[in-house]
Amino acid sequence: MGTDPGRQENTKYKLADSVKRCMKTTPVDRITVKDIVEGCGLARQTFYRNFKDKYDLINWYFDKLVQQSLGQIETGSTVRESLARKFLFILEEKAFFSGAFRSDDHNSLKEHDFELILQFYNSLIARKASRPLDEELQFQLEMYCRGSVYMTVKWVLGGMKDSPWQMADKLVDAMPPKLSEVFDHLGLL
Repeated sequence: MGTDPGRQENTKYKLADSVKRCMKTTPVDRITVKDIVEGCGLARQTFYRNFKDKYDLINWYFDKLVQQSLGQIETGSTVRESLARKFLFILEEKAFFSGAFRSDDHNSLKEHDFELILQFYNSLIARKASRPLDEELQFQLEMYCRGSVYMTVKWVLGGMKDSPWQMADKLVDAMPPKLSEVFDHLGLL
């Protein structure tokens, strides 16, 4: 007997809601799986059937939020528009992201965000250009992605004073010129 995907997705969201509630009062690094499952009335086994640890849960929830914004690039939105949507999602889930971005664990959201955005840009560029970036541009893309994650964390932990559109503008304007040329040529800016 297989697992119902809709039910499994529901369970994941229950766990995500629970960890979000925990994050309101406890730093992520001190939240336990026991805290999470007790917060939503599920068993530890249910948690581990869905996630390897709390960071895996946090990263899964982040993916759900970010895929919606980055996925818009596929439908003709620009990088600026997609980044603004990402920042709007972050703003709507401020407590979650404030807690998640405070963690420095090796499996943290900061590292996950970097990997996700780097992979997304690499595959998008490879599809649109029919080839991957050369070594120099790949280096610039990695630096840009690291920097954009760092600035996103700084924005979240600093109280999100800039609007999502202001943050998107700043990140697009900070793109290295050679990389910006590639994005512009591919119709992404």
